Amino acid sequence: MKVAVQCESPLLQRSIELFLQNHLSSLKQCDVVIRDKKILDSYHSLFVSSQEDADIKKPFSSSGLHLALDKFYNKIINIESIKAYDEEVLSSAQDPYLALEEKIETLTQDYKNNLLKVVKEFYE
Repeated sequence: MKVAVQCESPLLQRSIELFLQNHLSSLKQCDVVIRDKKILDSYHSLFVSSQEDADIKKPFSSSGLHLALDKFYNKIINIESIKAYDEEVLSSAQDPYLALEEKIETLTQDYKNNLLKVVKEFYE
């Protein structure tokens, strides 16, 4: 799991970086972003604060941070696997028609080849 940290508080930023030093990544390559400011449009971000609606409440320990991060990451994985399953179901719903079309095309081509073979044999 790759984590990026974007905090306005330098102390909080450094604390989280120390706790997660093996998981740190850039913002472009990360799976999860930890912030101390709530951003509503960000799908993969964790909110750190002492407020009630925070994903990680201050004060927190290293193990508490890791647990919250694992819980959030598993939630993301489950959502992505559900999306992948839905896409697979939708594509498989279209596949029977494509398979049927291909089978009809193959049978038609075989019939055409056999018919041409019989005509050629007749005139030879």
